[in-house]
Amino acid sequence: MTYNAYSLDGKLVLVTGGGTGIGRGVALELARQGADVALSYASSAKGALGAVEEIQGMGRRAIAIKGNLSEVAECRRVVDEAAAFLGGLDGLVNNAGITATVDFLDVTEELFNRIYFTNIRGEYFCCQQAVPYIIERGRALKIQYPERSWAGGSIVNMSSVHGAVGFAGHSVYAGTKGAINAFSRELAVELCPQHIRVNVLAPGSIEVPSYFTADPSYTRAIGDSMVPWGRVGLPEDVGYLAAFLVSDAAEFMTGHVLYFDGGLTAKMAIPYTPAKGER
Repeated sequence: MTYNAYSLDGKLVLVTGGGTGIGRGVALELARQGADVALSYASSAKGALGAVEEIQGMGRRAIAIKGNLSEVAECRRVVDEAAAFLGGLDGLVNNAGITATVDFLDVTEELFNRIYFTNIRGEYFCCQQAVPYIIERGRALKIQYPERSWAGGSIVNMSSVHGAVGFAGHSVYAGTKGAINAFSRELAVELCPQHIRVNVLAPGSIEVPSYFTADPSYTRAIGDSMVPWGRVGLPEDVGYLAAFLVSDAAEFMTGHVLYFDGGLTAKMAIPYTPAKGER
């Protein structure tokens, strides 16, 4: 069989926050490309179990693992259970996170801790627990395929455009995303000798179920109008890029923050009307 660097056949991947929204879209796309997937979830059991059924229907192995990733012990347990079920780890997609739109002066200590503990502490300690499994998997693959150079393991940390641009009410959330960006760049350098690459996916407007529950007046047309490209993003869009980053085709890419936003961060927000005769 011809080697396909883009294929995820045989890859073993944990996706945190995989029960809904972006995480679910990523998990399903990884499976479509051939990966066996473990999904963690905090409260979206129905979505996680439904995703497991879909993945199994594709002929891939899958498991849903409940865990509160704001707690370090839970991070370690979820990663351990995922690796035990899959038989190791080739990759980790750190997607679990929470957001809240709150005025800066109204942010409480409890809210601050809840968002930081899940969004950055959760990613940090899931990475720490996953790295030894990825290293061991690399050793096993070198023995199994001595003729093939190991393309390395892959960690994809989910951030947001909020880590790069300002938006009212997101002082805490944006802070966690900036921390994820900085931590991931550092980790990419530190893990180069272990041949594990670390990249960040920073989505913009991605239509997830919470768009509709948070604002009952939200419509797809409204979402489309917010994005320079002309349409709102969808979870499967993020899945396509995540699948590439997990694949061997991304072997030479590490330490990057990829803004995946239909042009949001590229567009200057200052309103401008050309003067008469100006083009």
